Amino acid sequence: QVHLVDTGGGLVQAGGSLRLSCVASGLTFDNYYMGWFRQPPGKEREFVAAFSDKPTTIYTDSVKGRFTISRDNAKNTVYLQMDSLKPEDTAMYYCAARFLSSISWRYWGQGTQVTVSS
Repeated sequence: QVHLVDTGGGLVQAGGSLRLSCVASGLTFDNYYMGWFRQPPGKEREFVAAFSDKPTTIYTDSVKGRFTISRDNAKNTVYLQMDSLKPEDTAMYYCAARFLSSISWRYWGQGTQVTVSS
């Protein structure tokens, strides 16, 4: 059974930083692209960042230069380093896993709340 466990959220002031982590179990981690999504209050879930084929990492425009996605295959973990946080980054953040040959994000974490105060 596949599990993705998101941690690292919290309350931070604007301009601050947080690092989210997502530990995966029950899957062969190397065979999956990993990504992060978020759902702001009252809005739809949206893409944030992910590993892909080419280019190897992709980001939504609003986080480029501020967020960095990384992974440690030895620990089955994907990270999202979030710097220069803004109030509009407030959302529930979810990690997700997509099989290399698939276009669909199949597995999802339970989410971790990020709140940025102004």
